[in-house]
Amino acid sequence: MLCIIYSLVGNAQINPVTGKMNYSTKANDHFMMQVSSDHWLDAPDSIQSKTKGSSRGANFYVMYDKSFKENPKFSIAFGVGIGTSNIYLDKMSVNINGTTPQLGFINLDTVSRFSKYKVSTAYAEVPVEFRFFSNPKNPNKSIKVALGAKVGTLINAHTKGKTLLNGSGTTINQFTQKVTAKGYFNTTRIAATARVGYGNFSVFGSYNLTTMFKDNVAANIKLLQLGLCISGL
Repeated sequence: MLCIIYSLVGNAQINPVTGKMNYSTKANDHFMMQVSSDHWLDAPDSIQSKTKGSSRGANFYVMYDKSFKENPKFSIAFGVGIGTSNIYLDKMSVNINGTTPQLGFINLDTVSRFSKYKVSTAYAEVPVEFRFFSNPKNPNKSIKVALGAKVGTLINAHTKGKTLLNGSGTTINQFTQKVTAKGYFNTTRIAATARVGYGNFSVFGSYNLTTMFKDNVAANIKLLQLGLCISGL
């Protein structure tokens, strides 16, 4: 009886009978966790001046990777996951549950406002990446470069404000207000993505090709995410 015994070489396997490497079993970033600094691009100055540097997001994806037989340094990967974003605004609120044709961005410089206020979105996404690994035998000790795109559908949009202040900044009431509504938002998102790194760590960028809000209800604001990606398995 012929027994085929596989032994580990890095993160890939070699068949001692054929002498060929089996790259389909290697650990090629099947899980990706990302944290980001988030920015609204192409927003009017009246809105851009109100965004805060603490705006942030988090993404998580499960990927399937398929190496090219002709050159295992290259592969194509696709998967599913969730992408979130939180844009913090200072002395401004957004009336996402309004009934007017245009979305209301309300300046609150001299009137009651929340000490912390954010606009949050969450999308179910399908990412696709074209990948390069300098060391396909052991991706965890490899330079990695990936270019791709992702398509998503909006599953949640809400605003959240904490601690109501008066015009002079004195606390009026300690409470949290959350408003959920998707009517003004673009429910489909398409973004271009890129990342580069070594081993399990990389830096990444994601740029929306579609606008955050529907046509004619707000400015053509697009989301940019820049951050750190942890990948592996």
